[in-house]
Amino acid sequence: MSKAIAILVWLLTSVCVLTIITLPVSLQTHLIATAISIVLLGTIKTLDGTGRWRLIGLAFGTAIVLRYVYWRTTSTLPPVNQLENFIPGFLLYLAEMYSVLMLGLSLVIVSMPLPSRTSRPGSEDYLPTVDVFVPTYNEDSELLANTLAAARNMDYPADKFTVWLLDDGGTEQKRNSNNIPDAQAALRRHEELQKLCADLDVRYLTRARNEHAKAGNLNNGLAHSTGELVTVFDADHAPARDFLRETVGYFESDPKLFLVQTPHFFINPDPIERNLNTFETMPSENEMFYGIIQRGLDKWNGAFFCGSAAVLRRTALADTDGFSGVSITEDCETALALHSRGWNSIYVDKPLIAGLQPATFASFIGQRSRWAQGMMQILIFRQPLFRRGLSLTQRLCYMSSTLFWLFPFPRTIFLFAPLFYLFFDLQIFVASGGEFLAYTAAYMLVNLMMQNYLYGNFRWPWISELYEYVQTVHLLPAVVSVIFNPSKPTFKVTAKDESIKQSRLSEISRPFFVIFGVLLVAMAFAIYRIYAEPYKADVTLVVGGWNLLNLIFAGCALGVVSERGERSASRRITVKRRCDLQIGDSDLWHPAIIDNVSVHGLLINIFDRNPPTVEKNSTATIRIKPYADGVPTTMTINVVRTTKNDGYTSIGATFAPQQAQDHRLIADLIFANSEQWTAFQRARRSNPGLIRGTLSFMTIALYQTNRGLYYLFRGIRGEPQAPAAGAKGGKQ
Repeated sequence: MSKAIAILVWLLTSVCVLTIITLPVSLQTHLIATAISIVLLGTIKTLDGTGRWRLIGLAFGTAIVLRYVYWRTTSTLPPVNQLENFIPGFLLYLAEMYSVLMLGLSLVIVSMPLPSRTSRPGSEDYLPTVDVFVPTYNEDSELLANTLAAARNMDYPADKFTVWLLDDGGTEQKRNSNNIPDAQAALRRHEELQKLCADLDVRYLTRARNEHAKAGNLNNGLAHSTGELVTVFDADHAPARDFLRETVGYFESDPKLFLVQTPHFFINPDPIERNLNTFETMPSENEMFYGIIQRGLDKWNGAFFCGSAAVLRRTALADTDGFSGVSITEDCETALALHSRGWNSIYVDKPLIAGLQPATFASFIGQRSRWAQGMMQILIFRQPLFRRGLSLTQRLCYMSSTLFWLFPFPRTIFLFAPLFYLFFDLQIFVASGGEFLAYTAAYMLVNLMMQNYLYGNFRWPWISELYEYVQTVHLLPAVVSVIFNPSKPTFKVTAKDESIKQSRLSEISRPFFVIFGVLLVAMAFAIYRIYAEPYKADVTLVVGGWNLLNLIFAGCALGVVSERGERSASRRITVKRRCDLQIGDSDLWHPAIIDNVSVHGLLINIFDRNPPTVEKNSTATIRIKPYADGVPTTMTINVVRTTKNDGYTSIGATFAPQQAQDHRLIADLIFANSEQWTAFQRARRSNPGLIRGTLSFMTIALYQTNRGLYYLFRGIRGEPQAPAAGAKGGKQ
């Protein structure tokens, strides 16, 4: 009875809302109602309303959006008999409706996300056996050594977990290739990694043929292991010491739990962050997904496997014959298959791994192209909206995750729509300048306010639009190709541990300069038409303003594709750990503090009344108490610079591991403490608000436009590229 009453209430509410939205009112009345709704939404947002107040605020915003949709649908489309206007006009309408649809799906998912889990799960005596899989294809041994060492250092009974290196770069197929140099390289890799694994007490496993990419490699690991749980780390994802302690316990209380997923935290900026110089001050692009969207998905039992930093139940994987391999995004596809069979998932919002992002813009686009094509394959082959076994909200969750990657289509339309009017005088949007401002500008403002309300601490204003624009140029052909040939895409491994030695333009930057030039010309057309056609000035001003916004994004993108040089893909991490330092062959140990560390070296501050003389290019030995048992306590380092300071001496040095076990000490220094990743994220998370965030973005865009043009003109003049700052000082 109560359920029937609830349905009746929802139906009556829906009828009332639809009546209000479709009610014919004057422009003045609409403006007054819109202003009231914006003020109420802004007030609730400013007061940081939570719970029901948050929903009420979002409801006011949704009413404005739906009012705009009704007006846009009934009053602004060009006549069908004017095909030159109707076709581009209808495409623009579809692009806007896609945006509204994605906003609606976002509201379902993140309007009331689950709070972060804080307590450690499970009982102390729950210790299932765990197989830790590290799949690899072409990553170098030093990178793998650090990841494997960090995995071996995890706080878990040694007899309860086994670390596996799953090597797809040394398969029999590769070692017996008809290409002799490739075969020799694969054989050398095979032998080198076998020795590395033996030295680190890690199981090495390869297979006969490279079939089904990463999914096939993981399934081969399943076939040769027996652990109750399976943990997956990408080759560049080094786990913190407490990874298993923070995740395994959840499987004790829910026998239908198949997945515990944790965030992907990165110790280096993505190319956009690096080139815009925002890594230290602004939340990373992936934090919106891992910081709030996954928590929203988790509320509806829709948090999905992200390919790494996760623990899965073996019996659940057996239910679907292992990891799915139809698409090139095996992670999300596997989660979809298991959710549809009644299995559950959990998301733990605590960074427990540290990974590497692509260093170059080209590698970044290659990675995102694979994600986009894989999600399109899932949409086409797996059809989550009609997948049996999923709840309605789970279907919406997966539709949101897959449909998102269609964004290159609307972004392209939004980019070029103003040009139809400015260059060709086509009327693709039937409205006066006043109506456009009253409806469209209000809709855009409300949309921005709702986004800031939902994601403010995780995504600053206009940053999503910038990321989508810079990806659109190259993702559009990738998405189109998979739509027409869904089976065509193949799995491509993202390059790891790259570095850019010299500042330069990206090799795929040319389209961005062409687009910027076209929009600049369009801006000149807009100014000319305002003076030449004063009777159309209101419409021209609106369209010109739209084009100006596109021009700002295009200008900022010039900075994105202007690669900043840097010494290394790794970043320094502040650790502040006590150690002792021995210089050369001396028997004396000097008390010191490790100030910061990277995967290549460290900075040590020596505090001693009689500081030792340390020569550049000399060797030294550090001694430290590691967190994990069985980890070496000393290691050789090479001094690359020394600096005398007031009361202490600073030494910059690189690691000089003499044996594979030394990587366990390096991993202990860098990756053991997960709290440092949490603290770093919290330091960047703040909501600047719409006004300050917009001003910040405009400042960035202006500077990056100038920087991009400078790189372009320097290249045209044939000037030598600038070396990375500090490149002569050695890696650290």
